Amino acid sequence: MNIVPLPQAAANTGPRSSASVIHCINPATGESLGEVSVASPDDVRAVVERARQAQVAWGRSSFATRRAVLNHLLDVVLERMDEICAAVVEDSGKTFENALLGEVMPVCNKIRWVIRNGEKFLKPERVPSGILLHKKGRIEYRPLGVVACIVPWNYPFQNIFGSFVAPLMAGNAVVIKASEAVAWSTIFFQKIIDEALARAGQPADLVQIANGFGETGAALVRARVQKILFIGSVGNGRRIIEGSAEHLTPVVMELGGKDPMIVCEDADLDHVVHSALGGCFINLGQNCIASERLIVLDGIYDRFVKEFGARAAALRQGVPQAPGTLDVGAINTRQQIRVIDELVSDALAHGARALTGGKLPDGPGHFYPPTVLVDVTPEMRIAREEVFGPVALIMRAKDDAEAIAIANGIDFGLHSSVFSKDRARAERIAAALDAGATCINDFGLCYLNQDLPFGGVKYSGFGRMNGRDGLRAYTNAKAVLSDRLPRSIPPKLYPVKPGDYAKARNTIRLLFARGIGAKLRALFALMR
Repeated sequence: MNIVPLPQAAANTGPRSSASVIHCINPATGESLGEVSVASPDDVRAVVERARQAQVAWGRSSFATRRAVLNHLLDVVLERMDEICAAVVEDSGKTFENALLGEVMPVCNKIRWVIRNGEKFLKPERVPSGILLHKKGRIEYRPLGVVACIVPWNYPFQNIFGSFVAPLMAGNAVVIKASEAVAWSTIFFQKIIDEALARAGQPADLVQIANGFGETGAALVRARVQKILFIGSVGNGRRIIEGSAEHLTPVVMELGGKDPMIVCEDADLDHVVHSALGGCFINLGQNCIASERLIVLDGIYDRFVKEFGARAAALRQGVPQAPGTLDVGAINTRQQIRVIDELVSDALAHGARALTGGKLPDGPGHFYPPTVLVDVTPEMRIAREEVFGPVALIMRAKDDAEAIAIANGIDFGLHSSVFSKDRARAERIAAALDAGATCINDFGLCYLNQDLPFGGVKYSGFGRMNGRDGLRAYTNAKAVLSDRLPRSIPPKLYPVKPGDYAKARNTIRLLFARGIGAKLRALFALMR
């Protein structure tokens, strides 16, 4: 595989202070990557205005035109796949395999789905006209205007591309505020977007990325955009809502998770162990749908702990330098390592045991080892707060009811998994879980099925991404009622005449009474 280096950032002009530039580093090595300019609030407002102007023509474009843009985008992503992976690895510290399967593949899957299904779910939809027999009803899914996407650092490529595809297909322009922790790679990603738009003959202002810190994101929230997609923590989600209230801007929130994986005693041990390894350690646990809580029933608990612990201890960690050399890479930010270490230390102090890992290593780079904690109880902080790191919590349950109670007993509800060979049992448990999605006998695949909506309940957010609902979330569902007959029938409500009340009362009875006798009496009264 020929890995192409990440292109150099454009030279910055003006003062090079920490307030005007982002100092970018490789989290696996600690080495400097360079600096990226910060978009000021004035810059953000200018970006949004350019997007607003570009959207006017784009909002009137045909579905064929929009599909052409997305086809070009898919072409460019496939052509530059190795460069994308190299950029992701350098900026986030994850492995090449995770960059390819965890970022490039889901983006390609989403683009293809939107190309195939966008028109079907966004074209005008005929609906019954109900009691208005002389009228025809339809719903038109109109573009909103400019959509703001504020996305985190855990999936630098997927978070950007997976966020703008649906609103773009729906006829909107998009402005993305990327995380400052992965600002270096966004330079390259913007070039890919620009190249695809240029191939399709569309203006680059349709999709723009603004880099910066909290001030940049706050300016975007208040820039009179028509909708906001936010992916991130609960705390930052609250700040987004506070800012969105200024202009009553609607939001879609995909917030944190603390996903349960329930393992029944009749589960296939090898299958569930491998699924749990993926659920806990893909992207080193920096995953909103990570299986942070492994709730294992008594009958399989000891065997599961032994097998899972041994396999977790054998995972290879280090600086990703080439494909095929490591299982897991680095944590993206030093701040996240502090969160992980604090929660693990608190758990160990309150009775949990570490089968492997559990200690902050010395040396350069942002590393935390794959960690397996047992004897974890629901009262511990680590069982209730999102870790967002490579920490598997194994919790014991005596029966299905206790497993469900543990799973539902926290403030999060994003994704969940159930493992059992008994289909009816698995379905019963799945139906009882408070979550936006449940995957039976697998981990995380609900997100890959683009026909399914993706989102959470409780503190995990509201609104939906993906699928029909994810597309329509970026539209104004406009109701239209038109004439069915060549001549309209005008309502004559005024002036009010003495018999109008009785006529209306009997009309309502004729339309809505349940018994045929009541309907006939109302009809005869109207005839009189």
